[in-house]
Amino acid sequence: MTILRSLAKIVSILLFTTLSSTIGNQLNAQDGKALFQQNCASCHAVNKKLTGPALAGVEERWSEKKNLYAWIKNSAAYLKTGDPYANKLYEEYNKVAMNNFPGLADADIDAILAYIKTVPAPGAAPAGATSAAPVEESDSTLVFGMLTLILAFVALILLQVNSNLRKLADDKSGITAIIPVPFYRKKANIAFVAIVFFIVGGYMTTVGAINLGRSKDYQPEQPIYYSHKVHAGVNQINCQYCHTGVYQGKQATLPSVNVCMNCHTAINEYNGAPLVKENGEVVDGTAEIKKLYEYAGYTPGETWDASKAKPIEWVRIHNLPDHVYFNHAQHVNAGQVSCQQCHGDIQNMGEVKQFADLSMGWCVNCHRETKVQFKDNGFYSIYEKFHADLKSGKIDSTKGITVEKIGGTECQKCHY
Repeated sequence: MTILRSLAKIVSILLFTTLSSTIGNQLNAQDGKALFQQNCASCHAVNKKLTGPALAGVEERWSEKKNLYAWIKNSAAYLKTGDPYANKLYEEYNKVAMNNFPGLADADIDAILAYIKTVPAPGAAPAGATSAAPVEESDSTLVFGMLTLILAFVALILLQVNSNLRKLADDKSGITAIIPVPFYRKKANIAFVAIVFFIVGGYMTTVGAINLGRSKDYQPEQPIYYSHKVHAGVNQINCQYCHTGVYQGKQATLPSVNVCMNCHTAINEYNGAPLVKENGEVVDGTAEIKKLYEYAGYTPGETWDASKAKPIEWVRIHNLPDHVYFNHAQHVNAGQVSCQQCHGDIQNMGEVKQFADLSMGWCVNCHRETKVQFKDNGFYSIYEKFHADLKSGKIDSTKGITVEKIGGTECQKCHY
């Protein structure tokens, strides 16, 4: 009897340990992905070179892990150690130092590195490939789930055997059998189930509430297939040619049909690389130009009358809540923030999607870590004390002045 009870307890402990381990591993993976998106994704991809190098295999490229920690937290200071690999990177990227992340603990960096290892290489073979970490993780989760069900079934059988043996022993000894209380009527069991439901339900409700109104990866179908990869990437059209408001106003503004027709009165067919949507559907570029002509009221070969044009009903992608103030000119002109920092690798996007979740935490984190461009920036000339402290050495010039130091995390800066 005692042995069966001990065995049942061991099975219960194994079940709890397995579930805790599975949930813990999933949370660590989520944390690493979130930290990567918040701190790294604006300049790095895992398997592709962007503003910075691709991060796949980054640990193997450094002689020691502690050196990688030091580089991430303060690259400018680490360069002074004379590390050959760090100096090679510095030279390769035109002597532009990596942003500093002093707020990242070693455990945070480890979580990011663990997430990087789970991202498969593009075109990797599904069988035997080293980049199949996500598949393995999914298989492990399935195995854990099956083991949990099997162990739970074994535990129930053992409990039933224990109950039957106890009844037989009592009958043989002449002891009046006590009718056991059903499992579902025991107060301890009811309380345990209620607590589990409360914790799981509370967690799911909290996560759902946090994500309300966020549209990360939102990618609507537009009335005309407009490829930023073709325009901003292949043809190197400057973003400000179409989005004229980024330097002067709050909104980036969408181009009118007139701006499109500046080029497309002459360009009436597409002869570039094949255009393919996310779902694999091939796009006829020439047919999309004809859609533009319908909006413009233009017939090729004739003189275009701009008065016949009608607006293109583009579907808005990036949309902040009404209680949030965001000014493009303040960030792009005064702050000298690149388009890619908020919109991702836009010059390589066919159909545009929302790159970041645009949450308050994402914005505040950027303000805490992004340095203000004081040099040759008249907007910041009002902060004479900071200029003087930088010049005198009271403030480390390698760390610089972050947006937070000039009030970038005060509530009324964005909410008023």
